[in-house]
Amino acid sequence: MIPMLAVRVSKQEAEKIRRRLIELGVLSRGYAPKREGEFVLFPVTGSVGGFELVEADFERLERRPHNYREIVEIPDEVRGLLPSSFDIIGWVAIIELPGELMPHGKAIGEAILRVHRHIKAVFAKGGKVSGEYRVRELIHLAGERRTETLHRENGVRLKLDVAKVYFSPRLATERMRVFEKTQPGEVIFDMFAGVGPYSILLAKKAKLVFAVDLNPWAIRYLEENIRLNKTSNVIPILGDVKNVAGKLEADRVIMNLPKFADRFLREAMLSVRKGGVVHYYGFGPEENLFSEHEAKIKAIAKELGFTFEILERRKVRPYAPRQFNIAIDFRVLK
Repeated sequence: MIPMLAVRVSKQEAEKIRRRLIELGVLSRGYAPKREGEFVLFPVTGSVGGFELVEADFERLERRPHNYREIVEIPDEVRGLLPSSFDIIGWVAIIELPGELMPHGKAIGEAILRVHRHIKAVFAKGGKVSGEYRVRELIHLAGERRTETLHRENGVRLKLDVAKVYFSPRLATERMRVFEKTQPGEVIFDMFAGVGPYSILLAKKAKLVFAVDLNPWAIRYLEENIRLNKTSNVIPILGDVKNVAGKLEADRVIMNLPKFADRFLREAMLSVRKGGVVHYYGFGPEENLFSEHEAKIKAIAKELGFTFEILERRKVRPYAPRQFNIAIDFRVLK
């Protein structure tokens, strides 16, 4: 407890006076106000005209850290390796740790839990996204061991299990960009839908969304997310997108499979109406982001006898050192 000069005001006036003291720049920061019967005492840095001044003891507030790196206890020689960011999916945190930090994983996970009170479980990435379902091994660091969570973004709710399906919260801005380009009444073909982050969002504008995925867990969660968001115009389809392509005609096609999207360009172009738009995603080196992908788009269009025009090229996010996740929007003219 620290003795300090204070302003004494009635409880009814407390909030108004607190704001006034802040405006005057005299409220002492870092100390808790004190109650005395029908009065509240605010610590101040000096004499304040027009207020009743008293002396009282105040308790210093504990400063809450804003970053887990401020409080984690690890050897100094590896502190510089601590990642500056990590993914938060609902109440699950997933961090990528170099090998030198893995022996300190528990301490890192517990520090994250202390700073981010809404996070309930912390996992480390155990390897790259792999397999036909695009999932990765996760290593439990701290908190609960459950991997199912409820994530919110762009006004939609998405239930998923981070150990069973692919999902990146870092694409939320990109998904909103596509939503803003979507026109009311469109038919959408989401070729690699996952748990529905594009499909559920675009359904707010679209007439109909065909959402395809090969992973049965993704379709299971997509169906649940359709119910969660009270969406009636998304059609989930479990299976290989090649068996669906060409059997429907869409105004807009989403190709969110950056590593292999080029293998499905034929299917995308066969499924989009004349004048429709394809949102193509890939990975590209910093020095040559788009040309290789555009060459593949041109080759498939020529093979089909179609013409196309590029509408937009953009870097979506860093993927690896000097590598970026890129997007190419193009219109198929046929």
